Amino acid sequence: MEHITSTPTAKAPAERFTGDVYLNPIQTHSDPARLVASLVRFTPGARTNWHSHVKGQTLYITDGIGLVAARDGSVALATAGQTVTCPAGEEHWHGATDTTLMAHIAMLVGDENGDGTTWLEPVTDEQYAAALKSGDR
Repeated sequence: MEHITSTPTAKAPAERFTGDVYLNPIQTHSDPARLVASLVRFTPGARTNWHSHVKGQTLYITDGIGLVAARDGSVALATAGQTVTCPAGEEHWHGATDTTLMAHIAMLVGDENGDGTTWLEPVTDEQYAAALKSGDR
């Protein structure tokens, strides 16, 4: 057993996120376990780049209101206590609304090469605005 009493908060890398985003790792990829989990906090308007996960991703919203959008145009508006799952290989992004912060626990299962995330281009302001309008409110 290992008891981890705290993890330092780090600013998310600007090459993968728009706006101010902060990360606290919960579990990192280490064989034989491949679970990766982090508490991620987004300030209003902040979001990830487009990305996908080789084995999918589960997002559990802990605070605020968030958006999760896929390339097919579907958008989920999620609040504290709700869970959104993104299937393996689906290109998506997630972040806060323009007026409310959002925090979630992001969970995924990595592969033999690491966390299995493929990072893509930033979400444009136009894509973000369209998601805000179409979120399943």
